[in-house]
Amino acid sequence: MSISLETPYLDISDPSFAMQSEQLREAREQSWYARTNYGIAVLRYDEVSKLLKSPKLSQGSGKWPDHNGVHGGLFYDWWTKNLLVLEGEDHHRIRRLLNPAFSPRMIKELTPRFQALAEELISNFIDNGGCEFIRDFAEPYATRVLAILLGIDESEWPTIARLASTVGLALGVTFKRDLEKVDAAVGELYEYAEALIKDRQQQPGDDFVSRLVLASRDGDRLSDEELRNALVLLIFGGMDTTRNQLGLAMQSFMRNPEQWELLAERPELGGKAVEEVMRTNPTVTWVTREAVEDFTYQDLFIEKGTTVHLFTQSSGTDPKAFPNPEMDLLAENPPHYGFGGGVHHCLGHFVARADMSEALPLLARRIANPHLTGGDEWLPDSGNTGPIRLPIGFTKRT
Repeated sequence: MSISLETPYLDISDPSFAMQSEQLREAREQSWYARTNYGIAVLRYDEVSKLLKSPKLSQGSGKWPDHNGVHGGLFYDWWTKNLLVLEGEDHHRIRRLLNPAFSPRMIKELTPRFQALAEELISNFIDNGGCEFIRDFAEPYATRVLAILLGIDESEWPTIARLASTVGLALGVTFKRDLEKVDAAVGELYEYAEALIKDRQQQPGDDFVSRLVLASRDGDRLSDEELRNALVLLIFGGMDTTRNQLGLAMQSFMRNPEQWELLAERPELGGKAVEEVMRTNPTVTWVTREAVEDFTYQDLFIEKGTTVHLFTQSSGTDPKAFPNPEMDLLAENPPHYGFGGGVHHCLGHFVARADMSEALPLLARRIANPHLTGGDEWLPDSGNTGPIRLPIGFTKRT
């Protein structure tokens, strides 16, 4: 790989590395890419847009365990076989069979339940003048939405949240240290998913899991293993990322209080709020690809096998593409890549957009002046990020 020594270098495995830092902004101004300890990082919007769709790059997340010295175990086996990392006909076939279950119509029909859930959770803490936002809202909301979608009892949400959070540790830079806990959580999720599949095979209903179990295209069906892997991905991805993204949304609005007031006045901007938060402060801070052949892009020769990280937050705030990169609910901006892009665009984006676009305006209409009160804790800023604890104070709106 031909890289000049003058090319910026970013140590993205350092827990203190920050995506929204002067170091990264200077690197993006200097060059469209940077060297990292995991390959190269693409920093600007135009290059991320083009390379996300390049047939010369394949999904690279499959190598994430190997990059961290993990070459076997339950997580490794699940990760290397799930839709997120499959390529070619395997990916196309499973996505084709999963697609009908993610019906926008079905998700829209669930909107009143999402609204009622958000109102219930807010009412539990609104008179206190403060809350621990992750514990009291983001985590139960994200997980109970998932329970509603899966057609399971909402009272089971603490178990789902615990397991999904633990699996989420695998996508951070402390992965190898947490491997034993991660593998144990995957094992429990396997058992949970297998019991759910067996139940729906015997007693199908109108829920998401039943749709998956019954899904068939041209006589083709998902095997029990493919169903299990898909459900584990949905449980992990649907809870962990939405919880993190809601926490990051609250952080963004606390930094931009005028946008919070605008959302309170105009709740119809809930969908736009989701897009702006994911553009400027996404939980998935990079999308990983791998070069499937030698090729040259602009001034850079990229050797086959090179890991290429496409930085979503950096590209989403690139001043070359966004003259005003700050959060703005009234701006007309190009599409962001918080849900990935190309053939690996997030399959569950309809769900995430629907539940968050209901939650954020309801929060804004009932809570004024949200602010940090101290004691917040955060995941590392690389890979999947977000707050672990987010204590906030606020004024109750009358």
